[in-house]
Amino acid sequence: MHLMYQKYAALLTDYCLEIKPGDRLLIQSTTLAETLVREVYRHAMRRGAMVLTDLEWREQHNIFYKEASSNQLQWLSPLNEYVFNDFEAFLYIRAPYNLRENQNRSHDKLKLRSEATEYIDQVYRKRTATGELKRCLCQFPTQAAAQEAGMSLEDFENFVFKACHLYDADPQASWLKVRGEQQKIVDFLDAVDKITYRNKNTDLTFSVKGRIWMNSDGQTNMPSGEVYTAPLEDSVNGHIYFDFPSVFRGHPVQGIRLTVENGQIIRWDADTGRELLDQIFKIDGARRFGEVAIGTNYQIQRPTRNILFDEKIGGTVHMAIGQAYLQTGGKNKSSVHWDMIADMKSGGEIWADGQKIYQDGQFLI
Repeated sequence: MHLMYQKYAALLTDYCLEIKPGDRLLIQSTTLAETLVREVYRHAMRRGAMVLTDLEWREQHNIFYKEASSNQLQWLSPLNEYVFNDFEAFLYIRAPYNLRENQNRSHDKLKLRSEATEYIDQVYRKRTATGELKRCLCQFPTQAAAQEAGMSLEDFENFVFKACHLYDADPQASWLKVRGEQQKIVDFLDAVDKITYRNKNTDLTFSVKGRIWMNSDGQTNMPSGEVYTAPLEDSVNGHIYFDFPSVFRGHPVQGIRLTVENGQIIRWDADTGRELLDQIFKIDGARRFGEVAIGTNYQIQRPTRNILFDEKIGGTVHMAIGQAYLQTGGKNKSSVHWDMIADMKSGGEIWADGQKIYQDGQFLI
């Protein structure tokens, strides 16, 4: 297992972040991920990087939100402010102790904190969009994440390693192959205007004219395997059913139904978790879409209630309400970016300017 984390660290350092001599790198995670953090630190040092680590301990955020005054909620970490304004590389390793820790936080405190960190969030979005800040999000297998996925810890480790192509002889070569295959799709979609997602519960059309499709090839997310862009904000019309489970701010939601007119979500419902939708759709910008995407990682074939993996499932599409990625040309702004996933493997179709380009979870182009 130690050897596997050495391969993981090499992939993150050399492929995902392309660390160069002199790059300043911040690694953020929890103390549970020490095994991977240590190996990334080792590899990054060998590449000549200047490395900082920031490890969260058990219940840190829970204590913060329980105890913080208004002044403390509005205080920004000078470390994060300096890093996101000035560093060349940032790695965030998900390694949760407790995935339900956020459930009972005060909405007023969350709102105040979100407003306080908006400046840093904007800097982060702009610098990652331009490539000034190389960043990657990845996963360290923990018991909490394994339980959420309905797996043993050993099975979840194997799932993560397989999704990242770490069992391949040369993981970097595998991701370069993904890059090449997805680029053909991106090149086609960049010339498209109207797109329709359709299955037995969905009929939704939107325009992507002039928007930029992104080839998510494992650099900014590991694992990855998707192509995505932002729709023209007023162009989305129809209805869509997101059948895969979703967890947002620690709250599970399933069976989300949205009806959209001229880009605005006008009706919503869910099999479970409708109350959370009612809260989120009060937030500025949350009733418009910031992303439309197609998952292409066929190494991932089951939902895990972990968006890093679930949005990449080969044979699915997803859309995100709220904030758009600046690099796509999207203009919607919000403190929310919530991905919702629909299965397309049984009767799903994608049409582009009147041409069927996707059937039953597979591209036809």
